[in-house]
Amino acid sequence: MADTAPAKTESSSAEAVPTRAKPPSANAAPAKAEPAPADTAPGEAEPSQGPSPVGRTWPLPGGRPTVVRAWDPPPTPYARGHRGVDLAAPPHSPVLAVASGRVSFAGRVAGRGVVSVNLTGTGDPPLRTTYEPVRASVREGDEVTAGQPLGTLEPTPSHCPATCLHWGLRRGKTYLDPLSLLPPWLLRPGPPVLLPVLGVPLPSKP
Repeated sequence: MADTAPAKTESSSAEAVPTRAKPPSANAAPAKAEPAPADTAPGEAEPSQGPSPVGRTWPLPGGRPTVVRAWDPPPTPYARGHRGVDLAAPPHSPVLAVASGRVSFAGRVAGRGVVSVNLTGTGDPPLRTTYEPVRASVREGDEVTAGQPLGTLEPTPSHCPATCLHWGLRRGKTYLDPLSLLPPWLLRPGPPVLLPVLGVPLPSKP
């Protein structure tokens, strides 16, 4: 039986041929440098760390409250952590909506009053703020504006040394830092107060 000659393999015409890079032309326009990323001011979160500020007020009256405990997200869903911030306030203090939205829940959970508000114009799913323990003065479905009272702070026992408001923020199932809702000017402490110096008379009014 005659042997069959092996089929010839033709080389592909698309085979890459190494070429030398051409030197740039003297008339060629210089390449534009990419713009450097903007610096982040100290103390301000980068956009990836939270939502854009949409809040117009603290959830308590009287200016910047004392943060008893800051946001400390757990590394895993079942680990220890703090999924919000605790703000010191006397019992029965008014609790305010930090931004406009619609009340998605107003009731009791495990014996504690809870109010949740879906914030207007914050995407899908929307940002949701929660406030507890609160004796609600609003109902599910109510439209609220920034600074509008949602209820009063209940004097119920909590994990704070004294009465405090637990303020939370979520998008879907992801917990976020509630302070990221507020613009930098609301996060700064109040203006400094000049105290009189003993032995130095106060300036006379003109």
